[in-house]
Amino acid sequence: MANIKTGDTVVVLSGNSKGVQGKVIAVSPKENKVLVEGANIIHKHVKARRQGETGGIVDAEGAMYADKVALYCPKCNKGVRVHHTVENGKKIRVCKCGHKFD
Repeated sequence: MANIKTGDTVVVLSGNSKGVQGKVIAVSPKENKVLVEGANIIHKHVKARRQGETGGIVDAEGAMYADKVALYCPKCNKGVRVHHTVENGKKIRVCKCGHKFD
């Protein structure tokens, strides 16, 4: 879970959205879930709250477990696992090909 952060580009590994590539919108470490842009689309039934406002069915991204996504490496052109190295006192995520994510 520690290797996925908000703003990262990820690839969905399983489920209905398998193979979808998108940006991470939000991360919930307590629940071990992430929101990925364009993946796991759910239909919300929204009721009109004010007069003149229309209700209807709205498409939105649903939360998915962080285990179902992998970081996307542009150099490898696929979802990858990462290892951590320390550079200048900072912990950096690195792909096996040598691409640095931070």
